[in-house]
Amino acid sequence: MAMASSLFFSTPIPTKLISKQKPFSYHSSNTLLPQLTHKPLRSLVVSSAAAIEAETQTSSSNSSPLKSLPFRVGHGFDLHRLEPGYPLIIGGINIPHDRGCEAHSDGDVLLHCVVDAILGALGLPDIGQIFPDTDPKWKGAPSSVFMEEAVRLMHEAGYELGNLDATLILQRPKVSPHKESIRANLCKLLGADPSVVNLKAKTHEKVDSLGENRSIAAHTVVLLMKK
Repeated sequence: MAMASSLFFSTPIPTKLISKQKPFSYHSSNTLLPQLTHKPLRSLVVSSAAAIEAETQTSSSNSSPLKSLPFRVGHGFDLHRLEPGYPLIIGGINIPHDRGCEAHSDGDVLLHCVVDAILGALGLPDIGQIFPDTDPKWKGAPSSVFMEEAVRLMHEAGYELGNLDATLILQRPKVSPHKESIRANLCKLLGADPSVVNLKAKTHEKVDSLGENRSIAAHTVVLLMKK
């Protein structure tokens, strides 16, 4: 034991300075979205994208550039409360129901999570940062506007959709009568062949808010391929 102790204390412990790199982050302040109030909605989205790109370039100026990967994977999730007096819009299709999504925009839970999946795959801020629900310009906005912008950013980064797999979670109404209409509109918004876009729907077995018809949720996974 004495020999072991002697060896332990006589052995120098190497030390070196550890440089602390400032974590990379996106700012959620309104610098991402300029205060424009008198332009058409489409031009506002384009202006917002330009601001996001400028912010990204500024934030990453001191870090290594992103690798040009052959493919990127992104996951999106969204959930909204269901309340009487609102339309239920899923994938851009108005679904007859006694309640709909309470949200700042049109509350399209499927399109919202698809947008987040694409943005996530590209390493960009999420939908709430780009189109904040505190901004009155997005009040009641159709989610197709958000999809247009996500697809534009995807192509601008040099990627195209490899495939998409989405799952809707709701107790009511039944999605099966509207499934093909939803999928067809999703393909149209993505500019994708139906063979690479999959849509599933599940109940929540009457468990918690989803199973009690008080909310609706969706998950989406996307694979983006380098052009």
